[in-house]
Amino acid sequence: MIEFNKYTLSNGLRVLIHQDHTTPLAAMNIVYDVGARDEHPEKTGFAHLFEHLMFEGSKNIPNYDTPLQLAGGSNNAFTSNDVTNYYLTVPASNIEVGFWLESDRMLELAFSKEKLDVQKKVVSEEFKQRYLNQPYGDIWLLARPLIYKKHPYQWATIGKDLSHIEKATLEDVKDFFYKFYAPNNAVLVISGNVETSAILQLAEKWFGPIPRRNVPKRNLPQEPPQTEERRLRVERDVPSDALLMAFHMPSRTDERYYAFDLLTDILSGGKSSRLYEKLVKEKEIFTEIGAYVMGSHDPGLIIVFGKLEKKITIAQGEAAVWELLEEIKQLRIADEELAKVKNKWLTQNAFEQLSVLNKAMKLSFAELLGDAQMVNREPEIYASITVEQIQQAAAMAFQKNNCSILEYKSLQI
Repeated sequence: MIEFNKYTLSNGLRVLIHQDHTTPLAAMNIVYDVGARDEHPEKTGFAHLFEHLMFEGSKNIPNYDTPLQLAGGSNNAFTSNDVTNYYLTVPASNIEVGFWLESDRMLELAFSKEKLDVQKKVVSEEFKQRYLNQPYGDIWLLARPLIYKKHPYQWATIGKDLSHIEKATLEDVKDFFYKFYAPNNAVLVISGNVETSAILQLAEKWFGPIPRRNVPKRNLPQEPPQTEERRLRVERDVPSDALLMAFHMPSRTDERYYAFDLLTDILSGGKSSRLYEKLVKEKEIFTEIGAYVMGSHDPGLIIVFGKLEKKITIAQGEAAVWELLEEIKQLRIADEELAKVKNKWLTQNAFEQLSVLNKAMKLSFAELLGDAQMVNREPEIYASITVEQIQQAAAMAFQKNNCSILEYKSLQI
């Protein structure tokens, strides 16, 4: 159980405070309700670019990292298709440094063409190194537009095309900032050895004066149901063939999400899971294979991805996966098998809550999805999932007309 207090400032910023007096630390997590799905189709990669720009100095603070390091803190950030998240940890007695830093860059960045050009080059190099010049790096650049035809999940957070970042202007990035980086488009969570009243005063002092902004109402094109199998074959200079199979599934806020999540744990939760036991260990078809849910805020995906043994063709690997997926649809899952993956999830969840930063993140994301109390209800929800719900999820997802397949063939074989 994560106990917390929630407040909303007059400018719309939601503030959640969790007291944990067992640690000398405090964590600050601020999540903005903007991700790659909110970008213009011809100006993609901006949410990720902003993750970089936010460390280039703000209106009154030319350098973000140095003051935090002097206060004994550390920080980082990440962008997804749904959110942009910034976080830091610091000795609890120095938490006001975090308020000072984060409020100033929410207020206004130190916009300049020089700083933008630096970060455009950084992001461009990242695009080349991680997605174009790394083995298997372009898989998601290929898979997303195959899987999604209408929804903006059809591009990765790095962007659809390198040219979009290369052509970004100072006016483009200013427009993006003032649209989305706003107190009424963010959730702030403080977790650690703090007092609720003192933290609320700091929130009012540092974030209260920041004005609300006219955040555009999200109205994204919805992805229509997939009605036929999709397939893309490519050849690349990689060590072995690979296979990606993607199946549409409900969103993170759908009550059926939990059954899909446990379904992928049954398929892929460790070396005793079905995919590993049957297709790696027993039949020696794949060298590695896994399954997972994307956890997207809008309807998302179950992904099955594996790399094949050199003597096995992609067609043989795909046939073996379909055989296993049909089996899980048709044959009753043992109660013991489901109990094992539930216990593993519950144990991992309890372990994660030992960290003040993890608790801050969990509260942030749950609040952004609509209800921070979900962090406390989810263990009960996972524990209540039945074998029948798991098999209903499998029957819904694992259909050929709901599947997009990327055949990733090695030129070295």
